[in-house]
Amino acid sequence: MTDPDLTAKEWALISGTALPPPSPPTPLSLVSAGDFNALFTLPETQSLLTAGDTEYLHRTLDYPGYLQQCLSARPDTPPHTLLAIGIAALWSFIQANVTGPPLPFTPAALLLPPNTTTDAAFATRLEKATVTALTVDGETAYHLMPHALLLSLSKTLLNAPAATHGVATAPWWRLRVNFWHQRVLSEATAGLHDVIYEDAKAVAVLAEAQSGAVQARFLVERALVDTYFGHDTKALRGLEEAAERTGMVYALTGVMGKRTKFQQTDTSQLVVLARSKEEEEEGSGEEDKKAEESAPKALKLDDDTLLEAIAFTPKSTAVVEDAQGLPKELQELDPNDQPKLQPLDAAILLLVAETIKNTNPAEGLTREEMMPYAERVLKHSTNWEVYTLGLLVRSKMEGYRSRTVERGLLQLQAVVDQVIADTTQSTDSTTTTNTTTTFLPRAKEDEAAPVRDRLLYIHQLTVPTRWDLEAELASRWISMGGLRTALEIYERLQMWPEVALCWAATEKEEKARKVIHAQLFHPDTTTDEISPPPANAPRLWCILGDIDNNPSHYERAWEISGGRYARAKRSLARHYFSAKEYRKSADAYAASLHANPLNHASWFALGCCHLEMEDWDAAVEAFTRTVSIDETDAEAWSNLASALLHRTTQLPAQPEWHAGDGDDDNEAQRQDQADFELVQKENNKRNALAALKRASTSKYDSWRIWENLLIIAASVVPPSWTDVVVAMRRIIDLRKDSAGESCVDVDVLEMLVRHVVTSEQDASKPGLAKMVVELVEKEVTPLITHQGRLWRIVGKVALWRGRPRDALEAEEKAWRAVQARPGVTDSTEGAWDGLVDATVELVGAYESLGGMERTEGLGAGEPVARDWRFKARSAVRGVMGRGKESWEDSRGWERLKEALEGLKN
Repeated sequence: MTDPDLTAKEWALISGTALPPPSPPTPLSLVSAGDFNALFTLPETQSLLTAGDTEYLHRTLDYPGYLQQCLSARPDTPPHTLLAIGIAALWSFIQANVTGPPLPFTPAALLLPPNTTTDAAFATRLEKATVTALTVDGETAYHLMPHALLLSLSKTLLNAPAATHGVATAPWWRLRVNFWHQRVLSEATAGLHDVIYEDAKAVAVLAEAQSGAVQARFLVERALVDTYFGHDTKALRGLEEAAERTGMVYALTGVMGKRTKFQQTDTSQLVVLARSKEEEEEGSGEEDKKAEESAPKALKLDDDTLLEAIAFTPKSTAVVEDAQGLPKELQELDPNDQPKLQPLDAAILLLVAETIKNTNPAEGLTREEMMPYAERVLKHSTNWEVYTLGLLVRSKMEGYRSRTVERGLLQLQAVVDQVIADTTQSTDSTTTTNTTTTFLPRAKEDEAAPVRDRLLYIHQLTVPTRWDLEAELASRWISMGGLRTALEIYERLQMWPEVALCWAATEKEEKARKVIHAQLFHPDTTTDEISPPPANAPRLWCILGDIDNNPSHYERAWEISGGRYARAKRSLARHYFSAKEYRKSADAYAASLHANPLNHASWFALGCCHLEMEDWDAAVEAFTRTVSIDETDAEAWSNLASALLHRTTQLPAQPEWHAGDGDDDNEAQRQDQADFELVQKENNKRNALAALKRASTSKYDSWRIWENLLIIAASVVPPSWTDVVVAMRRIIDLRKDSAGESCVDVDVLEMLVRHVVTSEQDASKPGLAKMVVELVEKEVTPLITHQGRLWRIVGKVALWRGRPRDALEAEEKAWRAVQARPGVTDSTEGAWDGLVDATVELVGAYESLGGMERTEGLGAGEPVARDWRFKARSAVRGVMGRGKESWEDSRGWERLKEALEGLKN
């Protein structure tokens, strides 16, 4: 039976609530207090961790296997003790590699049997083997990752069946440890993706019965997972739901203010207005001040033009967006002095900024949209790790602007210095793992943020590991032109692929080859490979393949990985695609997707291969998988529509059709086949239209997508007229300035107007008819310059609406547009015939409309044109005068004479 007290403590750990220290301490209370050293030294912990076969561990270096032996040898270990040890191992790993402060113990000394702790060489080999054992689907962890034993211990215990019996929160902790395992790997893996999302489903059910705060934590964590795997739209929905659970209200809006020191007038400035639900803060003001002092220093901008921060209009209510459009809680907010945010709310805003980065192109507008979220979080120090991540996000955004790039780089350096100092210096007097000099000293013990504060929201934040952080710093140095500094960082981290890529990027391919050869081959040889190859050998072979443009290197990478390193086949596929060998490219992409079916770009590229080969069914399948991974990929939706339009579906063979030999049976079979193909063709068109509508929502400014949507909407049976109107209006909005009247598809517009005028619809009421009238009068008419057909369409709409005077004016403009074309009477007979046609049509319009009674304007009730015969004769005679010299004996001339003769009666 489940102990209610233990279950309550489990949920306290999830929610971040501190457990009261009992006497004597329990494993769960020690975890809550962050005293992992005390937990690992408990007799029951040591009894468990030393119960395995030491000889087996020495012989195989299989630490996970050794831990399984320990679990089998101590089956009576309480599940909650296993849970506590697993959590402590996970948090110790994070403390040592992400947050700091330094561990007060040496993990190997507490996690391994006593008779192995004095063998330094064995401990080193075991750490390397444990890092290698973390490889999943060919994706490896950083080979110098410190304290991999902690992650391996946590993963083994939290995934063990023995730790789940009677443990309510087991799926949640399993989700967390597996996701951290994924985060230390080089790329996303299908294997971990599946188990992570399987646990996420279970946790979603568990969280429903908990408080809103606990539900919000889960929603943020799941959004973090979604963001990592590229499901950004889903992540953003989860974050919005999390904000509802916490009660936070926020909005990205515009407020009047000044950005520079010399700015005289206020202009609109982007700002995030946010307010947490009114409730008691977790810590006092003194604790918040201490957190700010212990966090990495926020550097000043010190620019001669830009202000340190935007100076908003004092207590501004001059929000650029209508204040009524903002939530009530934000309308009276002073942008200069916003209230303090709860840490979880700040984490939500930082993750929202991350989804903006992922769902938008890497352009200035995206960075401008992200910056206000970081600035809002940094307004008040809330939590050590939240504040640190806010500095990181801001420094990344500032690296792209000339006036802030220096502060951005120095800020990143300051954060790196703090993290390195906090994670690479052990407080254990017997050991030190610090191998780099930092610009800033490590905070004193009484000034540093406590372990519990640093870990409180670690599962809701995208905080990088220390080696990823240093790699980011090196990448920033490269963008600044500091190649030598970047190379020093990469070489110190022994990130040899990045070193090679640095040299290759500076067109020093020979140096890049030397770096790779040094890792793959024995000295002074290019054929004698090191055996066993290093863990990152597949990636090195792929980089060498990129440099040499040699597909055999990609094959070697695939071979070394045992058919698991998907990037090798992706690189090979790209090589074949560029060579237009689409079948080989498709086969390579298929192989890569077998190893990692979650790669969105590979599914897209595979679909493109099938399009090139005109294998429409396979293309439909590939692009369907693409949009299932990323439903916002407009290009994939558009290509899916193209494949659907080309696809033909054959009627399945049915033996009973061939029972008879007569012509009637064959004719019936052919007719059934034709009917079936017609139905399937229309179904494909409908599906293509749906795909294009999804594409247009994701890429709203692509006129090509809208044009395709217009054509398909007009071609389905019956046509989707509403979609036709929407698409045509959007195309005009996008292209009217550059293309003018040519952006209007006249054929489709004629079809649309013909449908409306022949149907019994009232243009004065909401509906299709009113939409068409507004389209023609407000969108099309202002664009017309030379297209006589467009004026005739305008006239047709006017006549349908009972406005004969407007209709006749449109016909006159249609004729003038044709006869005003340069050289219309001097060029080809086709041009002359076109002018004759327009003139004859104008005469017909005068005849039919001139005598009608006006219904519009001040002259209502009078004839539309009393002198219509005179105007018609004048038009005909004018055209005949212009064309007499060249076309007097032509067929068109005779038509004009006939028209003129008819006007005499």
